[in-house]
Amino acid sequence: MALNPPIRDWKDRRCWIVGASTGIGAALAEELAGRGARVALSARRRAPLDEMAARFGKGRALAAPLDITDAPALAKAAAELERAWGGIDLVVVMAGEYKPMRAWELDVAAARSMVEVNLVGPYNVLAAVLPGLLAQGGGTIALVSSVAGYRGLPKSLVYGPTKAAVINLAETLYLDLQPKGIGVCVVNPGFVRTPMTAQNDFTMPALIEPAEAAAEIVKGLEKGEFEIHFPKRFTRFLKFLRVLPYGRYFPAVRKATGL
Repeated sequence: MALNPPIRDWKDRRCWIVGASTGIGAALAEELAGRGARVALSARRRAPLDEMAARFGKGRALAAPLDITDAPALAKAAAELERAWGGIDLVVVMAGEYKPMRAWELDVAAARSMVEVNLVGPYNVLAAVLPGLLAQGGGTIALVSSVAGYRGLPKSLVYGPTKAAVINLAETLYLDLQPKGIGVCVVNPGFVRTPMTAQNDFTMPALIEPAEAAAEIVKGLEKGEFEIHFPKRFTRFLKFLRVLPYGRYFPAVRKATGL
């Protein structure tokens, strides 16, 4: 059953990707532009955004470099997009920060940075776009979390809790916004080959490429899914672990990860 309005046609759909310079965000921008959508591209680095915008074509893409932790910059960009396009149909909050960390390696400065980017950042985006979406009575918000938010995992001392909070945020947003005609979904990827996961020094099961992740996100949006998770061969196993009692969960995770 579709929990959100399915997106049937991407032609001229106004899409804003916050975190579009590399990895899944860049691949999603390519996928949407290829389907005829208009794409606004945001990230901290201007150069890759300008390159993509030029390649997608004048009038089809806009580069709006910014930092997700900069609330005034997000508000300004949202206002400029609404003036240029007359509204926004899809907002994808993709920007994230990750540093593997065990308890004995706790780095409070790095932890604070991850919380600011991964959790406060989405709130900054929401504050910028919600007034316009509510005024137009429609649109979709996609918050990108992670399967690391399902339950506690080794080396995910800070990243995991921030992503668990984003899953909860998406659930709460859905309850508030669905009756007002605004779609909300949460995207929970497994391991995707990106600069972020390149930091991992362990074997990543069911590792996929960014283009495959982007295709899965589009497929989920077209179906109106609330949770878009992939690759299923991996995420279904993690969903099973999610319901185990702690006495079985902790040994299963230690055995599976060797950590």
